[in-house]
Amino acid sequence: MLLLNTNIISIFYFKFTPNKTILSFLSKKDIPFYEIVPKGYIDIHSHLLPDIDDGVKTVYQSAYILEELEKIGIKKVITTPHVIQDVWSNSSQTISTKLKEMQEILISLRITNIELLSGAEYMMDDLFYDRLKQNDILPLYENYILVEMSTFGPPINLNEILFEIKLAGYTPILAHPERYSFYEDDLKKFDELKESGFLFQLNLLSVSGYYGEKIKSFAKKLIDLDYIDFTGSDIHNYHQLGILQQGFPPKIAKKITALMKKNSVFS
Repeated sequence: MLLLNTNIISIFYFKFTPNKTILSFLSKKDIPFYEIVPKGYIDIHSHLLPDIDDGVKTVYQSAYILEELEKIGIKKVITTPHVIQDVWSNSSQTISTKLKEMQEILISLRITNIELLSGAEYMMDDLFYDRLKQNDILPLYENYILVEMSTFGPPINLNEILFEIKLAGYTPILAHPERYSFYEDDLKKFDELKESGFLFQLNLLSVSGYYGEKIKSFAKKLIDLDYIDFTGSDIHNYHQLGILQQGFPPKIAKKITALMKKNSVFS
């Protein structure tokens, strides 16, 4: 009669029998981004005009990222250079000139299945307030404009700025609300912003965890509570593109696809 050492059996079982943790890990494989993107998706937030803000620095970087987005199935990119007082005080003319140059380069490189347009991402500061009064504003589409706050706190004169936005006939879309941690424990402030006319644009990179787990968690909370109106990549560089291409876990991927479909209003 053959006797087996129970210790050997235990070791063998431990090494070669998959446990629940391993099986769970394997089942949570991310769905690639190209499988998540709905047909005809329009990205309304990125920084792909070269050497104009903290986004891409060269036309080659811009062309490469746009070509990759084209392969993913993105139909149109409305890129949004920063406009921030004393940092990147880009005028509408500066942005429009850069856009035209980049459009011509894309044609020469035969990257023609993705349309590149531009608006701007306006920090709600004194410069923006002045630009509103001067009617020097680049909308995303029709009367929609993309605005942002400092991550340290909202502008003191937020209500006054909102009044001027409405007076000028624009609808403000607040970029990446999930990154404003000062509102995280007071969602009533978000309710007030929504009631006053703001729409919310989620950064897809936030859901990937690019900005950290805290922002990722807050982003998911805003999705679940139905605060999000639109989505954007907010891509600045190759690294962020790579993160986005990896995709998302199945559970959140379905929600993201549904949200991305809302961007069809910009077509």
